[in-house]
Amino acid sequence: MAIAPPPPPLLLIQSLTLPLLFLLFLLPPLQSHFATSPTIELPNNPTTTISVADYGAVGDGLRYDTIAIQSAIDSCPSPSPCRVTFPAGLTYLTATIRLKSGVVLDIQEGATLLGGPRLEDYPKEQSKWYVVLAENAINVGISGGGVVDGQGLKFVTRFDERKNVMVSWNWTGACLGDECRPRLVGFINCRNVKLSNLKLRQPAYWCLHIVQCENIFIEDVSIYGDFNTPNNDGIDIEDSNNTVITRCHIDTGDDAICPKTYTGPLYNLTVTNCWIRSKSSAIKLGSASWFNFKGLVFNNITIVDSHRGLGLQIRDGGNVSDITFSNINIRTRYYDQSWWGRAEPIYVTTCPRHSKSKEGSISNLLFVNITSTSENGVFLSGSKGGLLRDLRFINLDLTYRRWTSDAGGLVDYRPGCQGLVKHSMAGIIMEHINGLVIDNVNMRWSDDPLRQWNDPLDFRSATVNNISLLNFHPTLYKQ
Repeated sequence: MAIAPPPPPLLLIQSLTLPLLFLLFLLPPLQSHFATSPTIELPNNPTTTISVADYGAVGDGLRYDTIAIQSAIDSCPSPSPCRVTFPAGLTYLTATIRLKSGVVLDIQEGATLLGGPRLEDYPKEQSKWYVVLAENAINVGISGGGVVDGQGLKFVTRFDERKNVMVSWNWTGACLGDECRPRLVGFINCRNVKLSNLKLRQPAYWCLHIVQCENIFIEDVSIYGDFNTPNNDGIDIEDSNNTVITRCHIDTGDDAICPKTYTGPLYNLTVTNCWIRSKSSAIKLGSASWFNFKGLVFNNITIVDSHRGLGLQIRDGGNVSDITFSNINIRTRYYDQSWWGRAEPIYVTTCPRHSKSKEGSISNLLFVNITSTSENGVFLSGSKGGLLRDLRFINLDLTYRRWTSDAGGLVDYRPGCQGLVKHSMAGIIMEHINGLVIDNVNMRWSDDPLRQWNDPLDFRSATVNNISLLNFHPTLYKQ
């Protein structure tokens, strides 16, 4: 897929880029250049303003306002800039609404756009099941300080503190399995997408889905999904390029920020100044990984009480290169085993999903200025045909201690691969690696009465080569 050259840089994007460039300038170079923040061509300020109230929206949360909302959108003089406003203090119940080029939804603070919970509220084609959907559009977005709510709890058939059991509309034949529910907001094959000053609440399935888009800017977005609900991912970025996510607060049951590649590569993603909690992975590349990931930067992020901190799950033959994780504070803990993850602060894996899958490679990863407190260690695992190459860990402070009742002692290769495997705990477990630098890393583990923390480093020399240890300080401490 050819990637068009970026437009001229904007001042805001430059302000995000300069600290990252300064940090990377101070570090020794890797074999190829790391990513810098992409430039984003933002939509122009809308010149036309239209209120959904003028088209008959009542906003009582009981009667559907779909026709009124869609009529307001359709009346915009596309592709000219147009703002469609939702007056404050009201709740607008709707089936799927569709944006078009030039339209920005202005959901004012105190207003809620409420997704319908019925199958008939969504198109026949399952891939179009969204409360808000934009396809093949330019200069589109959502802002205003209000809420988009998917009523996710209405899709729970049995509440369970370990993991809720959810409704599945698979009986319709529109989709298979137990993940057959509507997403909240989707942008498909769009260019110049901006979401700002927005609250996304209670998705029944994925919350914000970006598919095959170019130039995406997401700032000051708050995402909340029920902590016990599976598959309510925060932001899924799929086959999309030139994306900035900044100043976001994401609290979800499933993966919080999740780049994926299904039909094409994913380049130039910058995530900065975010707070994350997840019962699965706070940040996860994959597991859908048929094409390459390149040029990703994650900087100044706080991760709390998550099942996994920074994760790479490469399972389908795509290659990952030139990724930076910097200035990140992580706290991970055990949750129920039905959720992927085993409290790893850092998890880097590549292995074939099944016997017919290809093996992808991971190379040129930089972890710098990372602090973590976790119930389990770092897991680095390549495969015979998909080695991990040229990884650097610089200025890390790792603290290991136990505070939940989980027995531990398992390595999690899911999805596919070997599944859950019994393995003693270690500070860093390494498999199938060629090229690893550990520089100025402090590792502390508690005086565990079960003596589970015996090994700072666990690896087999037959599969791990070219390791450099500089100022590595493992030590025991008493709680």
